[in-house]
Amino acid sequence: MPRTLAPTPIETAEDLLVRLGGVSPSRVRIIPPPGQATVKDVVHLLQQEKRKFELVDGTLVEKVMGAKESFLAMYLGLLLGNWNTANDNVGMILGEACTLKLLKGLVRIPDLSFTNWDRVPDRKVPTEPVPNLVPNLAVEVLSEGNTKDEMDRKLKEYFKAGVELVWYIDPEKMTVTVYASRKDVTVLTAKDTLTGGDVLPGFKTPVAQLFAGLQGPPAKPVRKKNGRS
Repeated sequence: MPRTLAPTPIETAEDLLVRLGGVSPSRVRIIPPPGQATVKDVVHLLQQEKRKFELVDGTLVEKVMGAKESFLAMYLGLLLGNWNTANDNVGMILGEACTLKLLKGLVRIPDLSFTNWDRVPDRKVPTEPVPNLVPNLAVEVLSEGNTKDEMDRKLKEYFKAGVELVWYIDPEKMTVTVYASRKDVTVLTAKDTLTGGDVLPGFKTPVAQLFAGLQGPPAKPVRKKNGRS
């Protein structure tokens, strides 16, 4: 029988927002009504409106991501891709566009994920818009709109679903919080090195290098027509 997360009763809009982790009301879609949305609604909005929604307790919550968050996810994805290639393509790396069904009635959109091929049906990249897939690694790049309660709930859901490793990347604090479990937590700063542990053996990258690209390279001097700068 599929595993589910038992919801708490809702009587008011405030109750709903609290259950969702204190997210902004602007991220919560009320059509279809909260509690009645399905995976089909997630697919419809993705295809027709090009908007990404997570499905939580029958409620659609929009996934919002800015350029900074996307940059970090893409850069880390490049590093993971290089590691994966060097290790004989042991798994599948998915980005921020991939919507995943983790549990019955629960759809999340990690900013980046890695799934060993042994977890992927037929060892082929899924073709359905919302595959039923639990990655080994889930990465979230924190946005301004994310609340602590929202991310705490996501963390609980990831490990309940079977995710083995979770990274929360904070662009403002320039830290990476590594969760080997909900209780095994390590906060890495610029002086530390991010490693993949048993999930990504041999993967490592300096945390400082991860955030360095946000500044861009120094501007090149402008050369005048006479060849002098």
